[in-house]
Amino acid sequence: MWQFLKTWYHRLASPKWFYHTSGRWLPYLAAVTILLLVSGAIWGLGFAPEDARQGNSYRIIYIHVPVSVLALVGYYLMAVAGAIALIWKIKLADMVMVSAAPLGAVLTFLALLTGSIWGKPTWGTYWEWDARITSMLVLLFLYLGVLALSRAFTSRDTAYKACAILSLVGTVNIPIIYKSVDWWYTLHQPATIKLTGGSTIHPAMFKPLLVMIIGFYCFYALVLILNTRAEILRREQRSAWVRELI
Repeated sequence: MWQFLKTWYHRLASPKWFYHTSGRWLPYLAAVTILLLVSGAIWGLGFAPEDARQGNSYRIIYIHVPVSVLALVGYYLMAVAGAIALIWKIKLADMVMVSAAPLGAVLTFLALLTGSIWGKPTWGTYWEWDARITSMLVLLFLYLGVLALSRAFTSRDTAYKACAILSLVGTVNIPIIYKSVDWWYTLHQPATIKLTGGSTIHPAMFKPLLVMIIGFYCFYALVLILNTRAEILRREQRSAWVRELI
């Protein structure tokens, strides 16, 4: 058993093994992603009931909520990869960390953009400096900071170490974002989807939203794998196995 785990660990840490193995996953993951996102969008935008207070404007949650969730989860993934790279010096973890930064930045920007669009008919303004929005803006800057640090040093090892440290320090912002609606006065309503306790969203609205969230998780995995594969080729371009691909 121990030998099996050791072998699996070394394979998982190998950029070459990850590149070749992930290539076999991509077609299936892409198919599942498209199926979930298309069906969820049609279900939510076309067939979910109209909200009693917000009318049809609430339907932006089928984009806003999934991208917001993935922006937070993705930061934790980036930080964990950074911690693994710092502690165990695994090259693949470095590559995953820097590959997650641009994806997380785009998702955070979309969360802020869709939130602003939703805010205009709901609050009467596109932007309000409340705790949730401000802390999400800080998250965008953290992602951009990691992205900038990855390109700011001549030494790649120094750049990756700086990215890992910033990623870990920035994790303190994630619980602030999540709990901001409970800790401070904010225009944002409390969480409607809860892991513990009953959710306040109607099941007819929640089911397509759940499909969209799962679809965006698959989308995140798909794009992260593609980004990591590109980073592997860039970093391992002098390796014999990469030259064979070319």
